[in-house]
Amino acid sequence: MLTSKQKQYLKALASKMPAVLQIGKEGNTESVLKSAEDALLAREFIKVKINQNSDEDIKETASYIADKLQCDVVQVIGRTCVLFKQKEKKSHYELP
Repeated sequence: MLTSKQKQYLKALASKMPAVLQIGKEGNTESVLKSAEDALLAREFIKVKINQNSDEDIKETASYIADKLQCDVVQVIGRTCVLFKQKEKKSHYELP
């Protein structure tokens, strides 16, 4: 669980990064979940965007992915969410 100070730090970093994963009209599929898992393992910190042609709700999608992958939802804004899962060793991010 992230503290508010840690979330604030990650939100500042997220504002400059592009979306790594986009969810289209197919919605939340196993391939989306697998892609999110792979991206989190590689990057620890990803931005997920739901395209306009999708009927998915961003809050439900963020919660679903976070539950399945045991990661933290840092932020949800509009049709975009930011997810974070810190590595046990050699993390890229030094959280305050």
